[in-house]
Amino acid sequence: MASAIDPAAAVPRLGRARWHWAEALPWLALAAVPFVFPGYLALGCQVIVMILFALSLDLILGYAGIITLGHAALFGTGAYAAGMLSAHLGWNEPITGLLVAGAAAAAVGFVSGWFLLRYHGLALLMLTLATAILLQELANTLAPYTGGYDGLLGIAIDPIFGRFANDLFRQNYYVYGLIVLLAAFLIARRVVASPFGQSLVGIRENVKRMHAIGAPVHGRLVAIYTIAAAMAGVAGGLFAQIHAFVTLQVMGFQLSGAVLIVVILGGAGRLYGAFIGAAIYVILEDQLAKLSPEFWEFGVGLVLVATVLFARRGLLGIAEDLTARLRRRTP
Repeated sequence: MASAIDPAAAVPRLGRARWHWAEALPWLALAAVPFVFPGYLALGCQVIVMILFALSLDLILGYAGIITLGHAALFGTGAYAAGMLSAHLGWNEPITGLLVAGAAAAAVGFVSGWFLLRYHGLALLMLTLATAILLQELANTLAPYTGGYDGLLGIAIDPIFGRFANDLFRQNYYVYGLIVLLAAFLIARRVVASPFGQSLVGIRENVKRMHAIGAPVHGRLVAIYTIAAAMAGVAGGLFAQIHAFVTLQVMGFQLSGAVLIVVILGGAGRLYGAFIGAAIYVILEDQLAKLSPEFWEFGVGLVLVATVLFARRGLLGIAEDLTARLRRRTP
């Protein structure tokens, strides 16, 4: 999987934090969905959750070079935290529920990252996968609190600001999720454009050199892992609030693999690659599942293989190449 990512090409384009007019396009597209496709807002909510989740992975994979197969454990931690806060403690306020979800995932990310990020390569890959499996089994064992294999029931979220309930067509929660995504994106953009973010790229490119100049490599890796964990936890909390139901699948390997596919499809180390990858993956999954409920994963696999073979920098990388060619031809 690591070979599908071109680290040298995944250099952040936001070093000076200057906004480009093209950055408005994905936001305009997301804002237009309730007006153009009002009957697909439930699917739109899934896209928003996946974008937010993919953003969190892109921070550690695309910028810091941390490869993980257990990122769903952080997503699931946030989902269970928000769900249990409502189901067992009766705290149904949505915004504070997301904050609790993010804090719980950040705590898990900090503790696990402190130990796991001392390893690299295949060892780190297997340890992250093992950590996710252990946490999933822990959630299964604590069935009186998590619902175990049957899932966590009894989640009831109050209307946002006391006015906007989670309606059947997800209109209110689509807007709510979009605002949460915007806030998380602004934080992520600020992080990668800062000197801290640029140091992460240095660690990814040449960790020995960063050690040589005295950079606190392990501390910075743990810091970005914790930030990404908090963002993944918020995505999980948003998922729990939208669906009012949480199962063990939120910590499963399939979800970790799916978000990794999303980042690779869109283009690692670009932030906006998460938007493209998530939209294509969720819509493709939905349409292929309708055509063939048993073999839809085969179609997703073909798209991933084609991306790895012919678009090593993801779909956003193709768009960047085409734009560069047009600029060279334009006098």
